[in-house]
Amino acid sequence: MKIAIFGMGYVGFTAACCIASEGHEVIGVDVNDSKIADVNNGIAPFEEPGLQELMTPSTQARRLLATKSVPDALANADMAIVCVGTPSGVDGAHDMRYIADVSRQIGTALAREKPLAPVTVVYRSTMRPGTMRKLIIPIFVATLGADWAAHVTLVYNPEFLREAQAISDYFDPPKVVIGTIDGKPNEVLQALNVNINAEVFVTPFEEAELTKFVDNSWHAVKVAFANEFGRVCQKMGISARQVHKIFVADTKLNISPYYTRPGGAFGGACLPKDVRAFQYIANDIGANTHLVDSLLRSNEAHKNHQFDHITRHAEAGSKILMAGLAFKAGTDDLRESPNIDLVRKLLEAGYDVRVFDPCLSPDKLRGHNLGYLYSTLPQIDALLIDAPAAEAGDWDLVVVSNATGQALNLSKFKTLETHCIA
Repeated sequence: MKIAIFGMGYVGFTAACCIASEGHEVIGVDVNDSKIADVNNGIAPFEEPGLQELMTPSTQARRLLATKSVPDALANADMAIVCVGTPSGVDGAHDMRYIADVSRQIGTALAREKPLAPVTVVYRSTMRPGTMRKLIIPIFVATLGADWAAHVTLVYNPEFLREAQAISDYFDPPKVVIGTIDGKPNEVLQALNVNINAEVFVTPFEEAELTKFVDNSWHAVKVAFANEFGRVCQKMGISARQVHKIFVADTKLNISPYYTRPGGAFGGACLPKDVRAFQYIANDIGANTHLVDSLLRSNEAHKNHQFDHITRHAEAGSKILMAGLAFKAGTDDLRESPNIDLVRKLLEAGYDVRVFDPCLSPDKLRGHNLGYLYSTLPQIDALLIDAPAAEAGDWDLVVVSNATGQALNLSKFKTLETHCIA
């Protein structure tokens, strides 16, 4: 098939590489000239384990290209996949301007030269239940006319990719959720997913749209809950590691060990913004979701707790190395990373801080990721050091904020792990 993918971020570009590796012709669409140049030059626009190796055969064979031209991308396309961002708005709701704009561009392009067969337009961006019927369909009605359904088939297909494990999660997801206008399967998407082995749920739009909110809010609940009992353990001198071991041994009722280990605050591109948006939805419809409402406050409390914990182990003015700045190792995604907040707080408190993160190169960052870093930690260029400098430093304390610390020999330093409360 020929497939156009709108948005060359973590979700869109990972999907592009995975789909192209299966032999499909993929054209990525993005507004960022640097990303387009990177893709067309065979360079992955961000760090993700295995992604560069996966994309190279496809770019060399010209099966994977990028463009700013929506009409060129859609010419003779069988499918369009929308993966543009839905960042938090000022009120906490998702900002849908990018979704609306891309939908309008797709509809306008297809209206100029209407396809002989309907193009399947798949949305993977997280969006409020009702968005497909109340926002997306009206846009296609406006651009294509009353017979819009003769030219496009709309599908909502949320993604479940974890950064730093995105490729394996694409081919081996925990589930596949497909939302359609009538709750019936879509043959084109079934053909795309033929090599994916996972349980498939086919539902009307709304159930599929709500899935990511429920999943991400639950992940946030688990992280916040684990950190709350971890704080209690740490203050009382109880082993949180042993308590956690006992807790996750119950696989019948406690479900699984994922996201329940006391450690770092949650961050990244999904959990904070989706919890905010879920709060907005609950408030908008008059539901009382007190636990969800408490998640972000609990997460902020945990950031403050970790800052206090660090300062109890190092006097003001001490030299501190932060090992890991991204919200998790193996990625350069800095959006809402709690480690950035820790560095900022330590600098403001008078500590001499340096940062080691082998995946982070500011000149490779793009879009929201780049903007978030420099708006929250503008002095980052002066803070970053490489592995030899990190191991040769005379640090009073090394703060290991994620698994990045495993890349260093830290045996001679006093270390404090914030990503795992012992």
